[in-house]
Amino acid sequence: MGDLERLPVGIIGASGYGGVQLVRLLMDHPSVEVVYLGGDSSAGKPFSDLYPHLGHRVNLTIEPIDLDIIASRCQVVFLSLPNGLAYLMAPVLLSKGCKVIDLSADYRFWNQETYKTWYGGERNDGETAASAVYGLPELYRDRIGESQLIGCPGCYVTASLLGIAPLMKQGLIIPETAIIDAKSGTSGAGRTAKTNLLLAEADNSISPYSVTRHRHTPEIEQICSDLAGREVTVQFTPHLMPMVRGLLATIYATLRDPGLVREDLTTIYSAFYRSSPFVRVLPSGTYPQTKWACGTNLCYISIEVDPRTGRVIVMSAIDNLIKGQAGQAIQCLNVMMGWQETLGLPVVSFYP
Repeated sequence: MGDLERLPVGIIGASGYGGVQLVRLLMDHPSVEVVYLGGDSSAGKPFSDLYPHLGHRVNLTIEPIDLDIIASRCQVVFLSLPNGLAYLMAPVLLSKGCKVIDLSADYRFWNQETYKTWYGGERNDGETAASAVYGLPELYRDRIGESQLIGCPGCYVTASLLGIAPLMKQGLIIPETAIIDAKSGTSGAGRTAKTNLLLAEADNSISPYSVTRHRHTPEIEQICSDLAGREVTVQFTPHLMPMVRGLLATIYATLRDPGLVREDLTTIYSAFYRSSPFVRVLPSGTYPQTKWACGTNLCYISIEVDPRTGRVIVMSAIDNLIKGQAGQAIQCLNVMMGWQETLGLPVVSFYP
């Protein structure tokens, strides 16, 4: 696809962390041209005023959100918005012929009652929601390739599901014994000012939050249930870490066959993800670090078995803003368009 044939795309919600990651990544995508950046409170401001470090590369102004104008200029629209806004826009954009990739929770749930229970809001887009495909390519690649609407999972869910999926799909664990202990950097909360994200509050401290009631729990359970072929519940606890970006999920579960050893499971994981270019299953005894994934669309996974307790321990590390957000959305775009899945996405971090 030459320069004159680049796919015109737009980003609604370009001023937040998800939006700026999309802009940064799409700048280097050989088959895409960003032709529209939209926002509400930031409308009228040059994007370089919000992010001066990109001023030498991005000469666009944040525009008001006008769906007719967006649809006339864009073939694909990324929605990088707070929960509860995408479902007001996606049906209109789809009706005008756009493909839509949503980074919020609005199109992640197959049962809209589950969405309403955890997120609230009154919705009348049932037909649109039913057409959405869950945007985790490692599990739903074929469906994504045929869809016009993608609901991309969040960062905690991505790391957790990639870590636990082979165990659930192959029936290797007792599902209800699954415990997910996850830790994320502060950027996962977005760019809005919050007291608990101040340096003086977050630095030199690790804190759990939303214990037993985090909104990502039903999303994890939905996909685990699909993989296991029956209703599954899991225990999920998130923690805030004193770092900007990165996410580590550690998963514990009881094995059905206590005779399995880590080399067995490492082989199983490697086979499960053999066609997934962004999943790196580490050698036995090597455990992932968030720094390895920083700035990339990679997920690093390691498996350990404790023969004393009969439990498997899976460790999964990603960059919460890339594989956990914007990079995953672009990975879905590549699959939707029939392009190489890795196109325009970083696979090597800077270290240290």
